[in-house]
Amino acid sequence: MNKVNLSKSKYCKAKQCNKILWLDKNKPEEAIDIGNESILENGTRVGELARSYFGKYTNIEFNTDLSKMISDTEKELKNVSNIITEASFNFNNNFCSVDILKNDIDGIEIYEVKSSTSIHDIYLEDVSYQYYVLHNLGFNIKRVNIMYINSEYVRNGELELDKLFNIKDVTEIAISKQNEIQEKIEEINEYMQKYDNKENEPEKKVGMNCFDPYECAYWNYCTKELPENNIFKIRLMHKDKKFKLYNEGKISFEDVLYEDINEKYLEQIDFELNEKETKIEKEKIRDFLDTLSYPLYFLDFETFQQAIPEYDGVSPYIQIPFQYSLHYIEKEGGKLKHKEFLAEAGLDPRRTLAERLVQDIPKNVCVTAYNMSFEKSVIKKLAETYPDLSEHLLNIRENIKDLMIPFKERYYYCKAMQGSYSIKYVLPALFPNDPELDYHNLPVVHNGGEASFAYSDLVNHTKEEQEKIRNGLLVYCGLDTLAMVKVWEKLKEV
Repeated sequence: MNKVNLSKSKYCKAKQCNKILWLDKNKPEEAIDIGNESILENGTRVGELARSYFGKYTNIEFNTDLSKMISDTEKELKNVSNIITEASFNFNNNFCSVDILKNDIDGIEIYEVKSSTSIHDIYLEDVSYQYYVLHNLGFNIKRVNIMYINSEYVRNGELELDKLFNIKDVTEIAISKQNEIQEKIEEINEYMQKYDNKENEPEKKVGMNCFDPYECAYWNYCTKELPENNIFKIRLMHKDKKFKLYNEGKISFEDVLYEDINEKYLEQIDFELNEKETKIEKEKIRDFLDTLSYPLYFLDFETFQQAIPEYDGVSPYIQIPFQYSLHYIEKEGGKLKHKEFLAEAGLDPRRTLAERLVQDIPKNVCVTAYNMSFEKSVIKKLAETYPDLSEHLLNIRENIKDLMIPFKERYYYCKAMQGSYSIKYVLPALFPNDPELDYHNLPVVHNGGEASFAYSDLVNHTKEEQEKIRNGLLVYCGLDTLAMVKVWEKLKEV
């Protein structure tokens, strides 16, 4: 009997790195929260929806007493030709719950449900582990399948589950992995028995597996001994390049000063090691500012994604705009004005937003965005969706200028930007200790991920709670465009 109690999630964590299991057991307080509420919510909703794919089903309710889930499953398996969701099994301390199990007189089929639009290697490990447990319990497994989202599906009318989901038969892959799984389970048991207490911590070098298949919550803990200025702080360098240098023993900024690497990496290193003064290329900044003209608009969208499309004409995971903020100045020396839009909860926001946008932004005016490719993609999709508004929307799109350019191209750069040109770094670098421009001081929403989740979750709140959240969304999005105004003013100043 294995001494380590495994589940399919624990097994998959160990496939990424054995030490994750050790840390989860011995130092869970060292994990940082890297979860995205929207992603988790999408995953939950997809899993619940998929249960009805084959029609009527019986769900095994979660219980902290896993033996209760197992006994409930055994009872349901006595009914021939039924669908069981979260069917639970244990073999030799290896536990798993099967998302969807088809039980027929001649055998069973396993269906693992994923909210992704493609099949990743870790999903194959997940479902192969389930095969291992059930096969060793003596079940005749006819097929092993992965159900995942069809990104090409476009909803029109009632949701069509047979079109929303793709199903891939991976039985042969699962069978081929059985020896590997047995060996891995033995390895996990040996590892956890060898390092059997909090004081007996295993050593483990960081590597690409720290981010593959998922970003590890213990990254900060496992890199705590590295020097403050280490290669993982080089903002724009690809991870594979960083780990190549790391494995060559080139870890600190000083170690890579004379390496053949990108100028921008070296510039970040130079600024942070030598406390250099702010770099300002005035002529290039002036040339950029000359591309802007009055009336001048500053635009920012907030969007959310649905794994399960709720509106006609929507595909899984497309960006659906629900809010924008618009600061504008009509003439040089003119007063800064502001308009904004935030859709009602529970309704398709796109048409109303598009109509308001063409009301609020005239044709042939200069519009700025920070990282304009995002705003342009949102407007293009709106124009495709609403042909009667297309001409005006595309006119807005054609006149967008990117306020990010002076920072992306390093016309303006200082140490505090830490190699980044994201406005979340640029803004505090330009305006240090300004509470008005500090996203951390916002009351409800502090970043785009929180904004997406807050809006998509609005319908689940009381009227009073909705008002508070809506105000938080307006304040957050308003700061995004106010920040752009402040950045533009700073560029003019220098």
